[in-house]
Amino acid sequence: MPNQIQTKYPRECRGAVHHTKFSLFVFSCILMVCVAADAVAAMAPVITSIAVASGKVGSSFSFQITATNRPRSYGATGLPPGLAINTGTGLISGTPTVAGTSAVTLKAANRSGTGDANLTLSILPTSSIAAVLSLSSSSLLFASQTVGTASPAQIITLNDTGNAALGITSIALSGANAGDFAQTNNCGSSVAAGNNCAINVTFTPAASGSWAASLTISHSAAGSPQTLALSGAGTSASGSATLSPTSLAFSSQPIDIASSAQTVTLTNGGTNTLSISSFAVTGTNSSDFVQNNTCGTLVAAAATCAIVVLFTPSIAGAETAALSISDNATGSPQSVSLSGTGSHDVILSWTASTTSGVTGYNVYRGTTSGGESSTALNSAPTSGTTYTDANLTAGVEYYYRVTSVISTGATQSSASNEASATVP
Repeated sequence: MPNQIQTKYPRECRGAVHHTKFSLFVFSCILMVCVAADAVAAMAPVITSIAVASGKVGSSFSFQITATNRPRSYGATGLPPGLAINTGTGLISGTPTVAGTSAVTLKAANRSGTGDANLTLSILPTSSIAAVLSLSSSSLLFASQTVGTASPAQIITLNDTGNAALGITSIALSGANAGDFAQTNNCGSSVAAGNNCAINVTFTPAASGSWAASLTISHSAAGSPQTLALSGAGTSASGSATLSPTSLAFSSQPIDIASSAQTVTLTNGGTNTLSISSFAVTGTNSSDFVQNNTCGTLVAAAATCAIVVLFTPSIAGAETAALSISDNATGSPQSVSLSGTGSHDVILSWTASTTSGVTGYNVYRGTTSGGESSTALNSAPTSGTTYTDANLTAGVEYYYRVTSVISTGATQSSASNEASATVP
């Protein structure tokens, strides 16, 4: 027969004939943080070669199409007589036979799509004297830049490839976001034949997001005005806070007994440090939820930290609260909804039987002394020496006895002493 058994109830049983004890359980958890990397999708080519070129009738000419994202084939339409394109390499070559200006459409393709661009191609007579403007790039793309700070300058080289001086009327910024870009240059009002000058462009975003503008050059050569596309992205000076998951639901939990821990991962997806001012649990049942975290007050860009939450119900029934994080990210404070259910339970424990062959125990309950049911609460003998009788009725006193059983399932012992507990 098992030795004396005890009842343990998580709260003090006020007004009850029998007093119960409670135990404090400490849970520990191992936090695991996973960072996923984004896959980079293939992109269609973007043509980067200059947008203006020139040649002379009767003189050998060549022009190389350049593009990003590994083109597999090239094309050109509107070429003047005497010129042809190698579709495998993107080289336009030949000897022009007719003077004039042609609007040529350039193409570069790969498996993801086709990119195109315009080329103004001037073929001069053999004896002509004229300036020809050539730019080192047709567009500028700025990397992500912190709001309110200026990027390093990117340089556009302006060349006069003709045989006469190039007159410069103006170099100006235009477009919806022209105020986020600035330019300086040393071109003056003209560039001598065969010479060049530099245009320096910087990007200072006023706010987060993607911005675009144009740099326009008005000049005396064919194809004026010449336009370059400008683009860049502004990023917030603060970090970015993302919580996963955004809600935690705890299963039914005995009153005054702490649950297993559940974890929320906070990720700073921005390019700047996330500054955290506070963690708080708020709401109707905030005192029954508690949080601990590894975040501290600063979370580095692209870093993560863990927030652990425990639920210790003080009442029976559904409970709710919210975990709130205040920081310098957009959308602060961030929150996680918390929910759980408290239940009335009686926890029984006993010392193991010393009788040989005992493999388990049956637990019997009644609502009067000596009136325990002949049917065990447990459907099969429990091998341990504790049992939780869950979801009981408040205000009722319950009585318990335990028997030990052998491997055949037959009762090995007479019933233990009787123990009782009153649910508050």
